[in-house]
Amino acid sequence: MRLSGKTALITGAAQGIGLAFAKAFLAEGAQVAIADINRSKAEAAARELGSNAIAVEMDVTSQASIDAGVSTTVAALGQIDVLINNAALFTAAPITEITRADYACIFDVNVAGTLFTLQAVAKHMIDNEIKGHIINMASQAGRRGESLVGVYCASKAAVISLTQSAGLNLISHGINVNAIAPGVVDGDHWDGVDAFFAKYEGKPSGQKKKEVGAAVPFGRMGTAEDLTGMAVFLASEDAAYIVAQTYNVDGGNWMS
Repeated sequence: MRLSGKTALITGAAQGIGLAFAKAFLAEGAQVAIADINRSKAEAAARELGSNAIAVEMDVTSQASIDAGVSTTVAALGQIDVLINNAALFTAAPITEITRADYACIFDVNVAGTLFTLQAVAKHMIDNEIKGHIINMASQAGRRGESLVGVYCASKAAVISLTQSAGLNLISHGINVNAIAPGVVDGDHWDGVDAFFAKYEGKPSGQKKKEVGAAVPFGRMGTAEDLTGMAVFLASEDAAYIVAQTYNVDGGNWMS
């Protein structure tokens, strides 16, 4: 029960990794706001998780929606002690085929969404003298370039850099900012990822997924549940002296 008495706001939490975080936080005694652009999915997830979970409609590309989501969470649960910036999008294309629309969309969600949700929650924490924890979701893609994933890699590199800057700035208020960099994580989203590589590398459907899983030193792709231990740790007082770090949870794919 390391998070007993804490309230967490998790973006993109109606499914996948975000939902796994919500379940883990509830098991550790927290209340959780399931924030997602898809209100009906968020409501269904909250019903499944029980009385300590609420649904919050939030579009991280809209400041009004971010502010409303924070206000709704505070009104329902009292305050926000932990934020997980999990909402994100993926795209892939050769450098010569990247469009401004794709670039703007990815950076609007992955970078601006992370920054301005972090900002809104940090203001709430500072105003209420909350010694909070903010966790951003980076990626192994932010550690290195990848041939067909230029925009996504750049966006996650920006998240790592933003985590460092925000962490150094906000620790003076007692707010710890850190990040998690997953490797290749299995889930429904991989259907879309695999389709990009099938298109640009001419691979049969499912082939890229098999290849990346086999290449992980641990011997398999990660799961959402593989990430929850690090998230709980970074949200707890066990991590009080950890500032501006990005932790790899990737089965050995990247060493730093």
